[in-house]
Amino acid sequence: MPSFSTKLTRRSVDSAAPQPGRYFLWDSELKGFALRVAESGTKTYVVRYRPRGIGRGAPKRFVVLGRHGPVTPEEARARAKAILGAVAAGQDPALQAAHPALAITLNDLVDTFINEHVEAKRKARTATGYAAILHKNVVPRFGKRAADGIARNEIAQLHLSMRNRPYLANRVLAIVASMYSFARKAGLVPKGTNPTEGIERYRESSRERYLTTDELNRLGETLRLAESAGLPWKMDTEKPASKHLPKPDDRRTVLPTEAVLAIRLLLFTGARLREILHLEWCHVDLDRGLMLLPDSKTGRKTIVMSTLVVALLRASTRSGRYVIPGAGADRPRSDLKKPWQAVQRHAGLEGVRLHDLRHTFASIGAGASLGLPIVGKLLGHAQPATTARYAHLDADPLRRATNLIGDQLAGALAEQVKAALPE
Repeated sequence: MPSFSTKLTRRSVDSAAPQPGRYFLWDSELKGFALRVAESGTKTYVVRYRPRGIGRGAPKRFVVLGRHGPVTPEEARARAKAILGAVAAGQDPALQAAHPALAITLNDLVDTFINEHVEAKRKARTATGYAAILHKNVVPRFGKRAADGIARNEIAQLHLSMRNRPYLANRVLAIVASMYSFARKAGLVPKGTNPTEGIERYRESSRERYLTTDELNRLGETLRLAESAGLPWKMDTEKPASKHLPKPDDRRTVLPTEAVLAIRLLLFTGARLREILHLEWCHVDLDRGLMLLPDSKTGRKTIVMSTLVVALLRASTRSGRYVIPGAGADRPRSDLKKPWQAVQRHAGLEGVRLHDLRHTFASIGAGASLGLPIVGKLLGHAQPATTARYAHLDADPLRRATNLIGDQLAGALAEQVKAALPE
């Protein structure tokens, strides 16, 4: 049986002419990936592999990836990569397809999904989050079962059992749906196998929280006190008092300068927490007033700094590679949990998250009628729909509209309106 080698693209596949007898057109970049061309002209994508651990003399197996037309070369290549990845992990997809009893378990599917898809195409924190959610909520219940044997009503029951945590329940549903979509494309489960299909998500209440002017004033005063005299702390009444406790007037905690700076930067830039904690001095251009982040949640990002932010950074001490250094000079600070808890307590901001400082930055921009595209650009949103959540705060167009309507109504009812106004 003749065979040829070239990179499988739409052009090379379309130009592959039928010949007497069947032949293979092997991909020159992905070993084992090929196009099978029948004498009739039918073109089918396949992947060939030898199962691990059975010796080089063992026969190779083929898995059909789909016919050209309904399946593109790019889709077939992705499926081939996923199958070869499963083989590298010790699985035998062809044998599993032939013998349903040997089908991939959900536990193995989770590992393959994380290792071959999420870690390769998502950020490390996302991959960690996906793995944690699946291993905590899905694997304990279904891990030993065949992945293609889990029914829709079983996933619906899992979703229902989490109704008191609607955000997490919807997150689990979305991740499971993504996992089965990957498995179908990879040939790890039969076509049409997705137990999340048709399950309605819970309605999620908005989690945006904006600081009021009074709260912002309290936050500012608290930060000034935290870096100077220190914040008064309360003794835990459930623990026995120590004879070495300082006098009540001396019970104050001065927060680290870098922690206070980080909180201010979060508020004055609208940046995400990791964007500030992982900010390096080499990414800060004080002359042009820019933070040039090589990576963020949405990829490369430029943050335009206000003159206040530039002044804060010029006045700060450089003690290493990072703007907000951690325990070592060349390590970033890992979090702001304890400093923020102290600030929350003193400023009376219980329930306010650090991420709400970003929402506050956006709300002020929207409320000042800067326009949602500008606000989205400042925040680094990749999609306009993400910024649309702040549309209701843009009151200026509505105020102009209601004034216009009011003026016309007042003109029609001039005498009545004048009589109603206080003298």
